Amino acid sequence: MNMRKILQGKLGFGTAPLGNMYRNIPEEEAIATVDAAWESGIRYFDAAPLYGAGLAEMRLGEALSKRNRDEYVLSTKVGRVISDELEDTSSRDMGEKGGLFEFGRKNKIINDYSADATLRSIEQSLNRLKTDRLDFVYIHDVAQDFYGDEWVGQFESARTGAFRVLTRLREEGVIKGWGLGVNRVEPIEIMLELEEAKPDVSLLAGRYTLLDHERALQRVMPEAVKHNMDIVVGGPYSSGVLAGGTHFEYQKASSDIMAKVEKIKAIADRHQISIKAAAVQFSLANPAVAAVIPGASRPERIAEDKAALNTVIPAAFWEEMREQQLVAAHAPLPINVKQR
Repeated sequence: MNMRKILQGKLGFGTAPLGNMYRNIPEEEAIATVDAAWESGIRYFDAAPLYGAGLAEMRLGEALSKRNRDEYVLSTKVGRVISDELEDTSSRDMGEKGGLFEFGRKNKIINDYSADATLRSIEQSLNRLKTDRLDFVYIHDVAQDFYGDEWVGQFESARTGAFRVLTRLREEGVIKGWGLGVNRVEPIEIMLELEEAKPDVSLLAGRYTLLDHERALQRVMPEAVKHNMDIVVGGPYSSGVLAGGTHFEYQKASSDIMAKVEKIKAIADRHQISIKAAAVQFSLANPAVAAVIPGASRPERIAEDKAALNTVIPAAFWEEMREQQLVAAHAPLPINVKQR
């Protein structure tokens, strides 16, 4: 099913922060953030078992339990099964993102993309989310940032396991669609080359932002349109550095990245817009993109995201961004800017 027709280029709500990403978020603050998203009109919510070892799904399920299930779109991810066994969160192997959810639950996270694990993961997610159905399911993190040189083996496990299970569930009408949920473009490239895989949508996090979009623009976006697969852009603020934070790629931003952000911010200030508005609207301008999920961690951030989406950005801003080579010459923009 075409997600773009459902969401029509709107904001979604990513729940990674609600799994206690970076900080220990109180339960009431997490619920209030979801409520703020709902009150602002957001109707697409995305979660994953990885986020706090099920914590984000539990909090989202609690917050949405008072809402009409027919009024919102819900996605989560497979590839991780949450065990009752406990472990030291500080010693978890999360590839390049070590320590990201050190304040989450201590349940052991088992990486498994097999058919049986996919079905088990979905069953667990339904329980945590307090719902009887999922709309879209992403296969999570089959990429280099989590598995290094072993990522191709994990991808192959997903191809023979999760790909086939999710295809069957879609054909049976259990879910509306499936795809990958990754932070790298290569897995999506490979998936779209497979004769057997017919994904509906994929979540690409951090790879189509103001700071990093060249490869996705060249290799993923045109292929996604060709194969009628929608893209949901995760992390349009590049882990926070485009929203006043200091993280890029889930780590402390380098001096080069901070310098580039300052250049963008200076142009934004001259044109009296927020850098968040430029970031959100840039990601949504690509015709392959169905929605953007910023991932707010506080209720007040929802209002900022909504304002960013609705900001009128003058054409002169994008012209200056192109002149300063801060966006790719062939990148679709929210206006018709002459190609340079």
